Amino acid sequence: GDLAVDPARFIEIFHGWIKEEAFDELLIDVADYRHVPDGPGVLLIAHEADYAMDNNAGRWGLLYNRKSPLSGSNEERICQAIRSAAAACCRLEEELAAEGPLRFSRQEFDVSINDRALAPNTPETFAAVKPELEAALRQVFGHGDFSLTPESDPRRLFGVNVKTAKPFDLAVKSD
Repeated sequence: GDLAVDPARFIEIFHGWIKEEAFDELLIDVADYRHVPDGPGVLLIAHEADYAMDNNAGRWGLLYNRKSPLSGSNEERICQAIRSAAAACCRLEEELAAEGPLRFSRQEFDVSINDRALAPNTPETFAAVKPELEAALRQVFGHGDFSLTPESDPRRLFGVNVKTAKPFDLAVKSD
C-alpha cells in the first residue's frame, strides 16, 4: 500500500542510527533498493542482522533478518527477533511522528525462516515449528489469543502470518 512517509527518509534515519550507535549491535551501512519494484526498499546492514523498510508484494513493512547465530532455544531466538523488530518499529514511529502517520500494525506480522534446506515450505515444517512459535508468541503477547496461517505457496520461503485478537504493545520489554 501507500506510505505516508517518503521512503528516502529511511536512508537518512538509518544513517543516523549508525552514527549514534542506536542499537546493541554493530550497524554497518545502508543500501538503497527503492528502484526495485516490490523489493527490499531501504536496507540497514548490521553485523548480527539486517533491518529493511521493505516493500515486498507491494506492502511496506519492517523486515528483520537475523544473520549471525544466536544462543538459546528456538523459542528464545524467536522472542529476540520479534523484540528487535518491534524496537525498530517503535523507533521509526517516534522519529517520524512529526512528518505524518507511520504506524506499524499491532495485530499482524509475518515470521519466516530464511533457510530452505533447514525449513522447506511444507506442512511438515509448519507442524515442527508450531509448538515453539506458539510458546514464543504467548511469551511476547502475554496471552494465547492469536492465529497462525502458514505461507501456502511452496515456492516461497517457509513463513507464518501471525494475527492476534487484541493489539499488542510494540514496546515489548525483554525479561
